[in-house]
Amino acid sequence: MAASLANGAMNRSGKVEPLPEEFDPKEIVSPMALESDAETVEECVETRREIVLGRNVHTMCYTIKEPEVDDDVTGEREGYMASVLARYRKSLIERTKHHLGYPYNLDFEYGALSQLQHFSINNLGDPFIESNYGVHSRQFEVGVLDWFARLWELEKNEYWGYITNCGTEGNLHGILVGREVFPEGILYASRESHYSIYKAARMYRMECVKVGTLISGEIDCADFERKLLLNKEKPAIVNVNIGTTVKGAVDDLDMVIETLEKTGFRGRFYIHCDGALFGLMMPFVKRAPKVTFKKPIDSVSVSGHKFVGCPMPCGVQITRLKNINALSSNVEYLASRDATIMGSRNGHAPIFLWYTLNRKGYRGFQKEVQKCLRNAHYLKDRLIEAGISAMLNELSSTVVLERPKDEEFVRRWQLACEGNIAHVVVMPNVTIDKLDDFLNELVQWRTRWYGDGVGEPPCIAADIGADNCCCAEHKKG
Repeated sequence: MAASLANGAMNRSGKVEPLPEEFDPKEIVSPMALESDAETVEECVETRREIVLGRNVHTMCYTIKEPEVDDDVTGEREGYMASVLARYRKSLIERTKHHLGYPYNLDFEYGALSQLQHFSINNLGDPFIESNYGVHSRQFEVGVLDWFARLWELEKNEYWGYITNCGTEGNLHGILVGREVFPEGILYASRESHYSIYKAARMYRMECVKVGTLISGEIDCADFERKLLLNKEKPAIVNVNIGTTVKGAVDDLDMVIETLEKTGFRGRFYIHCDGALFGLMMPFVKRAPKVTFKKPIDSVSVSGHKFVGCPMPCGVQITRLKNINALSSNVEYLASRDATIMGSRNGHAPIFLWYTLNRKGYRGFQKEVQKCLRNAHYLKDRLIEAGISAMLNELSSTVVLERPKDEEFVRRWQLACEGNIAHVVVMPNVTIDKLDDFLNELVQWRTRWYGDGVGEPPCIAADIGADNCCCAEHKKG
């Protein structure tokens, strides 16, 4: 029995099945049919392009089997679990080698913090007011918040914030504060804003106006002005992207503010800056527009597991203290106040962030930002040299390229795709060697897709501009 458990996974019928050697990215299982009818699903996808769903995890999950009533010997069960974890670790190592499409910094070392994993650290409630729950890390959390407040030029006595469970929570909180400040306000966001902005609009039942974008992906302020003028009677709650999800475009904050003021919204707008990835990179980019609370912005959020490199999802949300009172309430059960979205909050995340900020500091992050930008330019130039359509925004480390024809390649390199384009996000852990491996494989696969007159690469000029498109038509030009 012990041997069979060590080499197999228990299924729902109690039988032992062989464990997969790894989660093979080449093995694609057809997704289960959605319960909602096809017409409804299609309406949710503006491009009408089929969305390729991932494999159904129920076909590969490790089920849990209850011990027998008289099972006092746990050796074989421990061996089984150790085997599963070892194989899972092996799969993580393999998948990490081919990780380019999502903005996570995998270059971290937190061995010194392993001593704290034996504690249930919970920062429930307001980070600035200690609750009755004594196993917390508020002293680390407030230190991290002070660091970011200095970065964005907001005095200690003028800001409020907390460490969130993810970047989406930061956006949900920022939009919620805006809605509390202006209950009748209309939410404005560019079409290339993160989906969590529109999730917030649905959750809070807010009127939401989508604003057009330029070819770069940044907000089109001419269209923004037109839509503001159609709704002059209601305040504006505006999401400004400090790096869009797909193209890494940075909205022109100064132009957004100017547009609001010249259309008569002075004193009647709230600006939330979604800086999930680039919110921490921008301060270290020369010629980049400054994100600062010295301008009339109201909140900024960043992700802690992206550029910072925290191993668990988390984020930082900073807002003006004067805006938070409308949201805050006393909680007797905690002996604290609470203006957060969640109740319990991961108390380990602030310690990881504090540890990294102390190790790297402003200079360390500046070096990493410069490295990322250099490597992103390297990849973009090599793609163009190979005849592959590609675009890189000036202030970005996100390289946009034509969508690979084969979903097997997309899954192998874990690329994020939208319509006819995909992107590579160059993070501190992405080396030149890794980019070369990716490019060499892409060139080989494209020979199979488009060689010997089999077909032609797609034209993506509509997505990245004619100057960046290497299709047959634009090559001639």
